[in-house]
Amino acid sequence: MTKALISVSGADTTGIIARIATKLYEMNINILDISQTILSGCFTMMMVVDLTACGLTFTEVQEALQPVGQTLGMEIHMQRMDIFDAMHRI
Repeated sequence: MTKALISVSGADTTGIIARIATKLYEMNINILDISQTILSGCFTMMMVVDLTACGLTFTEVQEALQPVGQTLGMEIHMQRMDIFDAMHRI
């Protein structure tokens, strides 16, 4: 299984989760875990996703998410879960 961590942040607005989840669905990416919070109008979300059935490269997925972030006025970052785990295993 190829996992990635997607983080989303920016001003809270309607439809953030729906738009991002729809884009992931269109790329055949499964959401394994999700956490989101709103603090003083600032929305943050972390998602662990499974890229195994996607058929796109990691870079192609990153690039496909950027227009969604721009439309929503959000920052969307993605990193490989194995690298994230290695960085935090001290």
